[in-house]
Amino acid sequence: MARRDHTRIDPRGRKVKILATIGPASRSPQMLERLLRAGADAFRVNMSHGAHDDHAAAIQAIRALEKQVGRPITILADLQGPKLRVGTFANGQAVIRHSGHFTLDRDPAPGDDTRVHLPHPELFGILERGQRLLINDGKIRLKVLEADDTRILCSAEVGGVISDRKGVNVPDAEVPIPALTEKDRRDLAFAVEHGADWIALSFVQRPDDLAEARKLIAARNAALGPALCAKIEKPMAVKRLDEIIEMADGIMVARGDLGVELEPYEVPPLQKRIVNAARRAGKPVIVATQMLESMIESPSPTRAEVSDVANAVYDGADAVMLSAESAAGAWPEESVAMMDAIATQVENDPEYKGRVRFLDTPPDATTSDALSHACMTIADTLPISAITVFTTSGSTVRRVARERPATPMLVLTPSVKTARKVGLLWGAHAVTTRDIDSFEEMIGKGKRMALRHGFGSAGSKVIVLAGVPFGTPGSTNLLHIVTIAGDELEKHRS
Repeated sequence: MARRDHTRIDPRGRKVKILATIGPASRSPQMLERLLRAGADAFRVNMSHGAHDDHAAAIQAIRALEKQVGRPITILADLQGPKLRVGTFANGQAVIRHSGHFTLDRDPAPGDDTRVHLPHPELFGILERGQRLLINDGKIRLKVLEADDTRILCSAEVGGVISDRKGVNVPDAEVPIPALTEKDRRDLAFAVEHGADWIALSFVQRPDDLAEARKLIAARNAALGPALCAKIEKPMAVKRLDEIIEMADGIMVARGDLGVELEPYEVPPLQKRIVNAARRAGKPVIVATQMLESMIESPSPTRAEVSDVANAVYDGADAVMLSAESAAGAWPEESVAMMDAIATQVENDPEYKGRVRFLDTPPDATTSDALSHACMTIADTLPISAITVFTTSGSTVRRVARERPATPMLVLTPSVKTARKVGLLWGAHAVTTRDIDSFEEMIGKGKRMALRHGFGSAGSKVIVLAGVPFGTPGSTNLLHIVTIAGDELEKHRS
């Protein structure tokens, strides 16, 4: 009898994915394994913090863990993006008087209670009277009274203490700066070199921001580069949402800065709008920031946080993300386990299927989309144990995931890079295996892999989705329903 590999991670009992951020609390090989076993499906490397050597060690540990557990693990590298900041103050800080005047100018001299240097010349000349400047995550709110090429005179709607190099948000104007800074370019090159599967681009304002990143990725690795995720965190990006989604491979609802530049009550409906738009386009969408924020310090979340995670799952997000909870908090493993428990409970709700299907995602007029849609309707009609998808590029997986079928999806691909990329897609469990050459081999392998990975047993029906000629990307044109026979199960056990 074949021995069972006790190190292997079995398929998750849920379809939404958990993206856990790596940081000081979680980058050790031991903690990474604990997070994976607690429910993490993918890991985020935050390029805003830490040195390249630290990130390289963490990525190496993840790849070693991947071999140990026999399961592809997705890595997302999150670029910092162009963060606007004020200069320094003579005393390290100053106090802006409520309703008083305060000036941001191009003078590099240390600031005081009346003015400070703003080392971003591109902001001068684009701001107009009545527009807002938000400092230190919106704790200080200024309104522009006058602006020219040398200074921006403001009235303080909300004053307070301001200190060196605090961040500045400009919610009412499109800032003419590229989404990639020199640091981002270095970080992107590092991420590609070290095999990141996804690159998240921060502070996207326009589709052109994504085009620039794509050129840099292609220049380093034209055929096998990472997928590109656009973080939606600026009102200007929301205005061009459909164009950005079209250019991106995936979307992240980055509620941190989005919640600074908008009123708090504007964010929840906007979150749903972004999730729905990404789902209609068949692009994976991640909901991120402050999902279980209190678990940075507490072993238990608030009821509101639990509801927040649950609502993202009910809305059909492909993934939910932990930030500081897993990166720097006191309870990283518990926060992953809690998110796993919430998501599992939601997906076991009898009303979940109807809720997640409430959004209409009509297929495009292509054979691949028609067959992907058929997988969902067949699985609703027959007792199907798995949808087995043979893919080279992963595009068919994305199409099937868009339909949110009730049946789990077993992804079979010869490309380890594809297996890792689809790790953020709803319901996808990827396995790397040799490519197929014939219809008979496809059917036989589809049955064997379903048995081997726990997606069926004797008498189970499995949908097999593939393309002919085999191994040709974008050729999905074949759907077959097979039944696993009892003798095949016996062969598998022996």
